[in-house]
Amino acid sequence: MQPRIPSQSTREQGIHRADNDARLNAELAAVVAGARRRALRDGDRQIDTAHLLHSLLESDPEARAVFGDGPQIARLLGYLVQRSIGYGLRWQGTVEDSGAIPVIPAAEGWSPLAAGALEYACERAELRGDDMACGIDLLAAIVADPESRAVEVLHRAGIEYPDVLIWIEGRLGEYVRGAETGC
Repeated sequence: MQPRIPSQSTREQGIHRADNDARLNAELAAVVAGARRRALRDGDRQIDTAHLLHSLLESDPEARAVFGDGPQIARLLGYLVQRSIGYGLRWQGTVEDSGAIPVIPAAEGWSPLAAGALEYACERAELRGDDMACGIDLLAAIVADPESRAVEVLHRAGIEYPDVLIWIEGRLGEYVRGAETGC
């Protein structure tokens, strides 16, 4: 009997094992592992930015706080849950790539945008003076490209990505002013 959920081969998992990346803090590594499991459960061949967003909202309280506790977060989570049974079905079998960022060839099993977002999250951490990226870095990275699936989900839930970026930049400014490091 065939398993209901396809597993990724070693080749599909790729050389870049983001959930073991030393540049990700423990919480973000768990988010990446959760996104991988979600993609497998959904039958998707690649982890995309919507998988990352969903996993962030489930596991990272600070990323979730961006959206508050009201109806906005409920709508957003509703769209993310429905992706495998509703509008997200049109994404199956397609690659998430807006063409705005260079493709990272060693990131098989990842959409080009999701792989680029992980790299960008690590760069944001470095610019902040931290060795490890955190959830807010990844959230900023996945909404940086207006054509990402995560941004499409946000838009459908009535949330515009520039508002998310403004909140994140304001929050990171608090870290700098407070002389705190990390997330």
